[in-house]
Amino acid sequence: MAEKNNVKRALKTRHLSMIALGGSIGTGLFVASGSAISTAGPGGALVAYIGIGLMVYFLMTSLGEMATYLPVTGSFATYSRRFVDPALGFAMGWNYWFNWAITLAVDISTAAIVLRYWFPHVPSWVFSLGALIIIFLINALSVASFGETEYWMSLIKVVTVLIFLVVGFLTIVGIMGGHATYLENFAYKKAPFVGGVPSILTVFVVAGFSFQGTELIGITAGESKDPAKSIPKAIKQVFWRILLFYILAIFVIACLIPYTSPNLLGSDASDITISPFTLVFKRAGLASAASVMNAVILTSVVSAANSGMYASTRMLFALGVSGDAPKIFGKVNGRGIPMPALLGTTLVGLLTFLSSIFGEQIYSFLVSASGLTGFIAWVGIALAHYRFRRAFKAQGKDLSQLRYKAKWFPVGPLLALIICLLVIVGQDIKSFANLDWQAISVTYMSVPLFIILYLYYKLRYKTKLIPLTEIDLTRHELEHEQTDK
Repeated sequence: MAEKNNVKRALKTRHLSMIALGGSIGTGLFVASGSAISTAGPGGALVAYIGIGLMVYFLMTSLGEMATYLPVTGSFATYSRRFVDPALGFAMGWNYWFNWAITLAVDISTAAIVLRYWFPHVPSWVFSLGALIIIFLINALSVASFGETEYWMSLIKVVTVLIFLVVGFLTIVGIMGGHATYLENFAYKKAPFVGGVPSILTVFVVAGFSFQGTELIGITAGESKDPAKSIPKAIKQVFWRILLFYILAIFVIACLIPYTSPNLLGSDASDITISPFTLVFKRAGLASAASVMNAVILTSVVSAANSGMYASTRMLFALGVSGDAPKIFGKVNGRGIPMPALLGTTLVGLLTFLSSIFGEQIYSFLVSASGLTGFIAWVGIALAHYRFRRAFKAQGKDLSQLRYKAKWFPVGPLLALIICLLVIVGQDIKSFANLDWQAISVTYMSVPLFIILYLYYKLRYKTKLIPLTEIDLTRHELEHEQTDK
């Protein structure tokens, strides 16, 4: 029988692959990819997505190395606490929980917007509340129910992208849709590169948001049946799938829709008719494209909310186990579900959603405050891995003890760290040039909030950077947190 703070290892390799893949294929690809092409041109968009894709690969391998050695639900928050500084782990954990709890509210609100395409006269809050209840039940039943649900929803997105690529390439060469475009839009007006390096850096931000969610694979490691095998396999599969899906999808859109098209500007979930995917399907002569893509985007949004509920619940659970949150959040029920953490996260998601109805300013503040937290989490992964590997060497341990080795160390984590910091700083660089303090405060709000969390813990407990020779690299303690039931 498992202890009170043990979770079940019920997620299979196919679950892990699809969860990480599904977390990255969403509205960022289906809707916002058009703005990337519009901003930097076809060539600039491809360069930005390839660059961010490589950075994410390094982050995934860094996380994979640590997750196979110490598979825990707290993931990079636990690693930051153990390999860098307890204050960093505290700030990372609360930062990430806050991010997903707020994102959960955003996603259920978006689901209501998408559903209004078919049901324009039904109040939005009905759909949002319904979506929240369904997602809560999926996560409350069992870990396996979450994994299976996420697997099938992710599969729908993957199949959609594959169909899109086939239809797109057939349209490019003129087999569908009449006129063949080939690469003519890559030489149209200022294409392929529009706006030079500044525009590419701007798209780096868009691409970075599109790839967020891949770090979920680290959190699922604590409930994976065989993390030593499943995580490396999932990382290899996910990298190539994401890179191929994103790069090829953007290439198809860029070939068929000129970067000057007004339909690529300001795309959002409230107008599915201007999704680049919808436009390409219509260009190929598929009349029902809007309805089909609306259904796919609804699946995407619900999938993101489902993953968000899981990720935030597990992070709050890990904070409870470590003592960084009230101990009640570190408890699980008989099915291995951290129910207090799930209820707490659901309550925060519900209150945030209600603030969108009754207090628009509060809602906007919360959304802005969570804006950069995903990139901050990536910084934590890179720092933790750099220190982990250096401690391994400093303590005379053999690298053969690592079940999975990240490639190109220390280039990988250092490059990922530099790019993440550049993206964070470059979120709204124009506001600094114009000294627009309101824009700066809204865009960068999550940075001072993270620093406040870090300083609070550091000053209260007087923690210091852990010397490399004193970093605890034993595995038994963390493995004790998660055992099979």
